[in-house]
Amino acid sequence: MERLFLLSFVQLFIGFFVSGIAENQILPKTMTESISSISGNKLRISVGEETFTATLLNNPTATAFKALLPLTINMNELNRNEKYANLPKSLPINASVPPSIQSGDLMMYGSRTLVLFYTGFSTSYSYTKIGKIDDVTGLAAALGNGDVKVTYELR
Repeated sequence: MERLFLLSFVQLFIGFFVSGIAENQILPKTMTESISSISGNKLRISVGEETFTATLLNNPTATAFKALLPLTINMNELNRNEKYANLPKSLPINASVPPSIQSGDLMMYGSRTLVLFYTGFSTSYSYTKIGKIDDVTGLAAALGNGDVKVTYELR
């Protein structure tokens, strides 16, 4: 509970800070990097003995997802390119059709279905992007061909 309060306070502070800067249309790269590190945008994804690091986006969906962490869920196989699972609660979304899906994309399909893609492809479906695995080396092998237990936690 204390962690959730602290996270909410930091996000509120960042929101006020960024909105004040946005009025002047100036946001240096170093400032953007500082804001990302303050809000905890690094995610650890564990599959069996393998661990991957992902970078979360700064959007309401990713913020709501972080509030669910740490989270261990059974993810189901679909289409030999993704794992999916229903989350315990709905998240805010802003879905659109991406130009393409890339291996390592972490997205929401609808407001409750978390999807982790391990193969890239073109799609006509709408998703809300949460983040992306930084280095996908070994991701497909770790996820395997069937259902798998995956743990998501802030780094």
